[in-house]
Amino acid sequence: MSVKSRSSFDRVILVDALILICVGIIAISSASIMESMMKYGDSMYQMKKHLLSVVMSLVLALITLTVQTSFYKKAGPYLFILAIALMIMTCIFGREINGAKRWLSLGFMNAQPSEFLKLFWILYFSSFIAKRVKKLSDPFKKFLSDFSVIPALFIGTMLGLCYLQSDLGSATVILVITTAVLFAAGLGLNKMFVFGGIGAAVFALFVLPSDYRMKRITAFLDPWKDSQGSGYQLTQSLMAYGRGGLFGEGLGNSYQKLGYIPEAHTDFITAVIGEELGFIGVVILIALELILVYKAISIAFKILENNVCFEGYVALGIGIWFSLQTFINVGAATAAIPTKGLTLPLVSYGGSSLMVCSIAVAILLRIDYQWKLGLIGDEKIDGA
Repeated sequence: MSVKSRSSFDRVILVDALILICVGIIAISSASIMESMMKYGDSMYQMKKHLLSVVMSLVLALITLTVQTSFYKKAGPYLFILAIALMIMTCIFGREINGAKRWLSLGFMNAQPSEFLKLFWILYFSSFIAKRVKKLSDPFKKFLSDFSVIPALFIGTMLGLCYLQSDLGSATVILVITTAVLFAAGLGLNKMFVFGGIGAAVFALFVLPSDYRMKRITAFLDPWKDSQGSGYQLTQSLMAYGRGGLFGEGLGNSYQKLGYIPEAHTDFITAVIGEELGFIGVVILIALELILVYKAISIAFKILENNVCFEGYVALGIGIWFSLQTFINVGAATAAIPTKGLTLPLVSYGGSSLMVCSIAVAILLRIDYQWKLGLIGDEKIDGA
């Protein structure tokens, strides 16, 4: 690999992420007007909170850009344990919203530890697998020998905490990221059935005992059957898309945001965007998300081809994470898949999600930056 004497952060990733954040600001300013007025008597209340989250996210991202990737390899286990501790605190002291106990009140904002858990798990698990790939010809055998001791304990703990918080979305993301990293490390397709079975068992454990979640499945199959009950949110979302047509009703002209779509500025932000900017607007939005995914996965493959495992797995994990959340968010809002509460990366309202996604993008930029300079793994980086 040729090493450039000087390099810069990837402008495509940087500009794309900033555009997505700006799209989120514009969309939330429109989608949150009615709810902000009804709940707080200020039509811009939630917009102001989101702007505060944007500022905090950008500051955290700038700090992250200055940190060497070797730090995350060393700090990953400690960050992961911190996330687990916060998840436990959430189960005990957390704030319950809409039947889910996922938030810790910090006074000025509600933090959602499960968002940070995804990133910190990527950092820890990438380091765990990277050490075994470098030492063994068959990393999966060594992984299995350790699986019952460390990773299985952590995975079981994470899934259990997600269950207690009624957070099937985060559990799904964690399982898919874990499987993707193992596949990149040499896990064969036949062995992936093991993790597919685990995923199916987790899904059944979450859904079958719960009438609430079963109703969501029923609503997904036919939302119009109970359009004023379990299918209400989906039918309102579909009407928003239908009203938007090809080019939309115009920015700020959504009708469904006026109290018809519950939480329009969070999980169903794409429905408001679809109504105001139409099919074309939604396609552009998805394309912007997929650019980030493509860049992350291409960086991962390029690095992994040169046997740089930790940074490669982290980049891959971030790419899979963003792609899955985009798929689930858009799919749920269009009734393509069952409704699940996951944010659209860098766009949806939610301080924790925006912060952790911004940090993830900054880590991706840093990995690419160090790779282009040929300095991945070095403890000292000149000019950084």
